[in-house]
Amino acid sequence: MTFNFKQLTFVFVFIMGMNGVYAQLGFSHEIGVIAGPVAFQSDFGVRNDFETNSGNTGIGIGIVHYINFAYRADCNCYSTDTFFNDHFKLRNEISWNRTKLNHFGEWVDRASTNIEYEKLRQHSGVANNFDIGTQIEFFPKSIRSFQAFSYSFAPFISLGVHFTSYNPEVETSFGDKNIDNADNFFGGWKNAANPNVNEDPFLFDESGTTWSIVGSIGTRYKLTVLSDLMVDLRWQYYFSNQVDGLDHNLDSNKANDWLVWLNFGYIYYLD
Repeated sequence: MTFNFKQLTFVFVFIMGMNGVYAQLGFSHEIGVIAGPVAFQSDFGVRNDFETNSGNTGIGIGIVHYINFAYRADCNCYSTDTFFNDHFKLRNEISWNRTKLNHFGEWVDRASTNIEYEKLRQHSGVANNFDIGTQIEFFPKSIRSFQAFSYSFAPFISLGVHFTSYNPEVETSFGDKNIDNADNFFGGWKNAANPNVNEDPFLFDESGTTWSIVGSIGTRYKLTVLSDLMVDLRWQYYFSNQVDGLDHNLDSNKANDWLVWLNFGYIYYLD
C-alpha cells in the first residue's frame, strides 16, 4: 500500500498547527475511535440499483479528536458563554476505509448471452482510502447542558473537508487476466479511435490524492461524565473519479466517486 506521505504530512501538520492555536486559548480536548460499514458509490454496477448498493460495501475505521469550546482546560471552568462556544465543536480525523467492488445489476445478469457482459462479471476491484481532515460540528442543544446531564442525547450536523490518499486495486479473471490488456474488459469503455488502454485509460491501479467534502448527521449519548457514545451517518464526495480504479467513457459516468459511512464511536474527554 503506497500513499503520498509528503502531502499527507503537510495537511496533518497544518491541522495540528490550528489545534495548537486553539490549545493556547485553553479549550479542552476529546479523543475517540469510530468504526462502521461503508457503502461505496462508483462506476462499478448500476446507478440506483439495490444489489449494487448493498453489494459494494466495506468497512471504515478512524481516530477522532475534538476541540471543545464550552470548557477551558487551563482553569477547569466553563468558557465565555457565547452561542458559538455552546453549540460548536471542531472535529479532526484520521481514518481509513476499504471496499471490495464488483459489477452488479442487469448487464452482469446478461453475462451468459454476451461475452462483453461476461467481462464485466469477471472484473473486480478494491477502493482503499486514507483520510485526514477537519469538520465543524453544530449541536442545536446546549453543549454545557449535555455535559451536565440535562439530557441524554445531543444531536449534531457537521460539514468539513478531507484530504484523501487513494490506492485502488484492479483485477480481472477474464482471458489472460492482464489488466493492461484492454480486450479483457468491457468494450464499451474504450475510445474507438484509441482502443489501447494505455493510450486512453479507463482503469487506474496507481495511487493518487484528492480532496473531498464531508457532511454528516448524528447524535451523542452521554455515557459517563467523561465519555460519550456516538453514531453518525456520513456522506463523502471525492473531487476525483479515479478513487475506485475505474473512470470509463460512457455517458452514464455522470458523477465522481462518493460513499456513505455509518459510524459508531466512543468519545473520551481528556480535560
